[in-house]
Amino acid sequence: MKGSDRPLSEAYDVALLDLDGVVYVGRRPVPKAAESLDKARAAGQRLAFVTNNASRTPAAVVALLGEVGVPAAPDDVITSAQAAARLLAERLPAGAKVLVVGGSALRVALYDQGLRPVSVAADDPAAVVQGFSPDLGYGLLAEGGKAVARGALFVGSNGDTTIPGESGPAKPGNGALLSVIRTATGVAPIVTGKPERPLHREAILRTGAERPLVVGDRLDTDIEGAYNGGADSLLVLTGVTEPLGLLIAPPKQRPTYIAPDLTGLLVPHPETVRDGDADRCGGWTARWTGDTIALDGGGDPYDGLRALAAASWRTDGTVRPDAVCDALEKLDLPSAD
Repeated sequence: MKGSDRPLSEAYDVALLDLDGVVYVGRRPVPKAAESLDKARAAGQRLAFVTNNASRTPAAVVALLGEVGVPAAPDDVITSAQAAARLLAERLPAGAKVLVVGGSALRVALYDQGLRPVSVAADDPAAVVQGFSPDLGYGLLAEGGKAVARGALFVGSNGDTTIPGESGPAKPGNGALLSVIRTATGVAPIVTGKPERPLHREAILRTGAERPLVVGDRLDTDIEGAYNGGADSLLVLTGVTEPLGLLIAPPKQRPTYIAPDLTGLLVPHPETVRDGDADRCGGWTARWTGDTIALDGGGDPYDGLRALAAASWRTDGTVRPDAVCDALEKLDLPSAD
């Protein structure tokens, strides 16, 4: 975990923002998100909205952002459908036929890359691309399976096993649906969404970011995706990740910065200091005592969380929950939504 003596909105040229759990949850705005993003823009930071959701076109995402008070243009939105379409365009000749197991957003992305979407295996497609759609039925899955079995390249927009919703995760997500064709054919798809690199690459290509900051609420997609792309990351605790999950995260899912919400873009971030067997941040000190971590001090509870994270992450392995639970209770942090 790093410190920053400047607000992150000044230290990074582009914020690559996840949507669900960061800007909104379902169709409900995340508190402080809209005003924080307005201030980040005013400070000179460009904003891009990067989503694993392949069922919405950029224009549809812009409309939803408008509902929660965040102005954006279609060019500000980068989707896993676009990443999948670019990967296919780089591997296939112009005008190649691609069987779409998904919705209209995937078709639009393919058209934009000069590819030809089709719906049946009889069209002899060069590839099959699958993305989540609430209307996805057996017929399209069967056509996709037939084409893959005949040798078509198999690409999945993302591997999320569940999809977010206002009342919690809904099942299944695209990752679960990909298993239908994978199980039937024995062919594993190339996945383009977070945490895999193609979507991060798409975001960099579209924004021209020189010093990007990935902002997200999920360790296994947003933060791991930043790690895989070699970018710094900010974890906000407005979505699925709770403080305990942060502390026991494996190395590739450990964020560069943490904040309660998107106000974390607007402030400097204190550095955690290693002092012998202790890790200090603000007024807090964390140190291992036997098999557990002890936390002492006071002040900003998120400084305490930073100190705890630094102590927890001294190991390259994962930390047992019972090693940090007692110390974490001292901070009295809210649970994630």
